[in-house]
Amino acid sequence: MISLDKMQKTINNPVVPYIGTILGGLQPLELVVVHGFVPEDSDRFQMDFQCGNSVKPRADIAFHFNPRFKRSGCVVCNTLQEERWGLEEITYAMPFEKGKSFEIVFMVLLDKFQVAVNGKHFLLYKHRIDLEKINTLGIYGKVEVQMIEFISNNPLQGSQPSLLGATKEKVGNDTVPGGSQFVVPYVARLNSAVAPGQTIVIKGEVNENPNSFSINLKPSDTSDIALHLNPRIKAKAFVRNSYLCDSWGEEERSIDHFPFCPGMYFELIIFCDALHYKVAVNGVHTLEYKHRFKQLGKINVLEIYGDIRLLDVRSW
Repeated sequence: MISLDKMQKTINNPVVPYIGTILGGLQPLELVVVHGFVPEDSDRFQMDFQCGNSVKPRADIAFHFNPRFKRSGCVVCNTLQEERWGLEEITYAMPFEKGKSFEIVFMVLLDKFQVAVNGKHFLLYKHRIDLEKINTLGIYGKVEVQMIEFISNNPLQGSQPSLLGATKEKVGNDTVPGGSQFVVPYVARLNSAVAPGQTIVIKGEVNENPNSFSINLKPSDTSDIALHLNPRIKAKAFVRNSYLCDSWGEEERSIDHFPFCPGMYFELIIFCDALHYKVAVNGVHTLEYKHRFKQLGKINVLEIYGDIRLLDVRSW
């Protein structure tokens, strides 16, 4: 599950080099997903989000994503304006392997691109050219592409209700910027108490210099915390626990891949079943947490605090 509500356009088995118009341009929260394969003899390939397809003069490239396989390998990102390259941003971690398939998810955000490779967050690239000028995708080099998907993610237009009864923590006489109800610290009473089959979705953006943030599910009539999710970004630890009878239990920390980094957008989904909470981040299953607080029907409050900007909260 990549998104909650989606409209999808698919291009199958395009021939590389591929130059295609992005119908309707790119919108914030849109996903561009590329499924492909790196041949054994590949030295490099690139995926360019372009402003047109002119060859002479060469069209501006808003986002040049360029894996290179020489030596230990790296991924170079850059922007081409008026036929001049800007400052390269080089990532020396190499998520691609020769002779292996890949899935790249480019998430379009208002101020940046967010890139995940094979289900793992990879990098952020801040826009240097206005998003509305991008209208073409170019794919070049030694790479095979099976499918390109353009997925329009409309999270605020679905039928899922937002949480009701949100209460804002007052900080002096500060007012809520932009009238948003999603202010951190955030406390809300759930529409209905937690029960098997319930889904809670939290969308936000990690601060640029974060330490950690926390999400708690708890009953309103005691100090117990049924589920405490605590991603610690600096330590790259995703701590889970429960606070019962005035004491914390044993922390759970094991995780295959820490899913958060500074500045990234995330959609965190908590699904409750009869035995566990199941948590996914940006469409990738991340962890399970066995119920320690068994009276699910008493859990009716959600708390969110820490180093994030909260964008949306929904429950159904």
